[in-house]
Amino acid sequence: MRASPADQTILDRRNLDWYIDKVVQVLVFVGGISAIIFIIGIFVFITREGIGFIFSSWDPIEFFTSPRWAPTSSHNPTYGALALILGTASVTGLAMIVAVPFSLGAAIYIGEFASGKTRESLKVLVELLAAIPSVVWGFIGLSILNPLIIQWFNVPIGLNVLNAGVILGLMAAPIMTTIAEDALKAVPDTYREAAEAMGAARWQVIFKVVLPAAKPGLLAAVLLGVGRGFGETMAVLMASGHSINIPTSIFDSVRALTATIAAELGETAHGSDHYQALFVLGIFLFLITFLINLTADLVVRGIRNR
Repeated sequence: MRASPADQTILDRRNLDWYIDKVVQVLVFVGGISAIIFIIGIFVFITREGIGFIFSSWDPIEFFTSPRWAPTSSHNPTYGALALILGTASVTGLAMIVAVPFSLGAAIYIGEFASGKTRESLKVLVELLAAIPSVVWGFIGLSILNPLIIQWFNVPIGLNVLNAGVILGLMAAPIMTTIAEDALKAVPDTYREAAEAMGAARWQVIFKVVLPAAKPGLLAAVLLGVGRGFGETMAVLMASGHSINIPTSIFDSVRALTATIAAELGETAHGSDHYQALFVLGIFLFLITFLINLTADLVVRGIRNR
């Protein structure tokens, strides 16, 4: 028995919908798995370039305990990364001291106090700050903060941990603010209404109810900022002074791991020990950021399971 034209049209439409659904499933799967493939590919590439140095010339004790990074020395080339690691950690730590209060405060105001056009305007401004290129932030540190630090603190040079930390904190704050505001927005309104019904003031609702409920998202925002701090290159290169020192104060010039790779990789001979040592720094940075993200995931899961 033949199907009527109307029934045939319905069948054709169902077949078309089925094919479209399958195509969309494949595209979503490819899009999801591509991120994993890219990450594995990047790790394989940097490992392939640095693995020869690890098995031939790399001394882990010297790498982690010596502050002398002198790969171009003709008499005694050394590959101590301690000063680079501490320089990166000091700049990132100061950046978080700047960024965390600023970003959490901005997120609380945008999410809990601002309304209407004020909220939308502030969200747009935060997104515009996140869109500023890192080299522009570096110029700000070089041409604006540098003379201000020299004038205010009476130091010989303003390109130091303080300069790089402030610039990096301002760079990390917008993305941290956006994620923190989303975490606050995800807290159900019933929590706020229940607390207000019990007579809690606005600030009590925020600090006693909203912030604890949004803790996983807030922690993820902070750890993302830490990862951003470890991975930033150009602004830190321009604002930190790019001097190999173990920092003892915020006015010391330092050199970061990322800045070292960016400044030296283009001038090294391909396949040399110096070239491969820079990729070892890249492997170390990759592992550090991986551990930060893994820690964030484990901590957030632990908080949610309580």
